[in-house]
Amino acid sequence: MTNAASSLPSSPSPELTALHGHVRAFAEILTVRSGQHLKDWIAATRADDLPGLHTCTTGLEKDWDAVVQGLTTCWNSGPVEGRVNHVKMIKRQMFGRAKLPLLRKRVLLTARLSAQPVAAGGAR
Repeated sequence: MTNAASSLPSSPSPELTALHGHVRAFAEILTVRSGQHLKDWIAATRADDLPGLHTCTTGLEKDWDAVVQGLTTCWNSGPVEGRVNHVKMIKRQMFGRAKLPLLRKRVLLTARLSAQPVAAGGAR
């Protein structure tokens, strides 16, 4: 019986090393919110022969303004998306049970409950 790890090469391929570097650099751009470096990252990615990343960069360039804004500003739509997700969850729970008036009441009720500040004991 042979060990599977012994059949692996001792050093990763140049493509894998390049991919790792590009992914790390992109993660840094996302983490630090430095969208101004995105054009340089895309140029460096295009210089290497990595078709998967070329597809990714093409997608980023299709909506360039929105991508750069998303990577440079601190504003996001997280709270709105969370609320939409919550409304969809309530809708799924009530599927086939009630009509729109009850759904509306439940959505409004949960919106009021989640907007109230949490008391000192953690109860609402």
